[in-house]
Amino acid sequence: MEAIQQAIEKAKHILAVTHVGPDGDALGSLTAVGAALTQQGKQFTLVCDDAAPRRFDFLPFIDQVRHVPDTAVAYDLLIAVDCGDELRMGKAFANLPDPKPFIINIDHHITNTKFGDINLIDGAATSAVEILYRLFQSLNIPMTGKLALSLLTGLVTDTLGFRTNNVNADTMKIAGELMDAGADLGLVMQKTMTVKPLSTLLLWQLGLNKMKMEDGLIWTSISNGERTAVGHKGSGTVGLVNLLANVDQAAAGAALMEMSDGTVRVGFRCRPPYNVSEVAVNLGGGGHALASGCTLDGPLAKAEALVVAMTKESIRQQEAVLKG
Repeated sequence: MEAIQQAIEKAKHILAVTHVGPDGDALGSLTAVGAALTQQGKQFTLVCDDAAPRRFDFLPFIDQVRHVPDTAVAYDLLIAVDCGDELRMGKAFANLPDPKPFIINIDHHITNTKFGDINLIDGAATSAVEILYRLFQSLNIPMTGKLALSLLTGLVTDTLGFRTNNVNADTMKIAGELMDAGADLGLVMQKTMTVKPLSTLLLWQLGLNKMKMEDGLIWTSISNGERTAVGHKGSGTVGLVNLLANVDQAAAGAALMEMSDGTVRVGFRCRPPYNVSEVAVNLGGGGHALASGCTLDGPLAKAEALVVAMTKESIRQQEAVLKG
């Protein structure tokens, strides 16, 4: 943390990046970094390849998130939040001119490749915002209402409303301290966990109508044409894959969604004692034991066949170990 403080103090132009297909933890972390850097009087740019879902419009600094870095700026420091590897930063990183800036990598995925010059990784943390909370405490950054709101948003969304198995007493203490600082838990819960656009339910309807279950795996796949036909503009299937994985007869769930560029984004979910991180890593992705993902080349049918075959085999191997 001392090295991070020194790097930030020396930097003149900071680029903060989060992962493609951003979720609440990604956007909460990114905007929290913006709030913290503002307090320190630093010049910065917030970037994410994909547009933020509308439900996160309430976040402070969300209107400052760009899709590409400012080409007129020579960045001397990059802060990556909630990114398991360099590919997760997308074009925001890949298109930066060489040599790339000094990188601070802040993340909580156990599959993180430690691609940074400084790596602040905690696989036991519930979220990237939890790590940022501790970092900001260490750096003596005042906990303003705006900063607390961003952090609480990431905490709520990545724990599914404090329902994941890594939530502990410290998690609840952090949430309480963020609320004391001015973050509105009711607002965060309503915006991120309760209210949904009609297009999301239409996407779920489509996915549920196409779902299949074999050998412990429940899955569905949605083409780009189907996705656009229901008006879904997002880039993730988090809610849908969670629904699938909660079926009690299933060991794991998977949801595949074809994007406009022909790539296929895959979300994996499971419950203990199963683990989906290994299959995600083997497919070029990563994440957590119970929640992982990857992006595959199309066509959709080929990606689906690969995901189904590898996940079934992973389930078979895990069940053999469990029975043993």
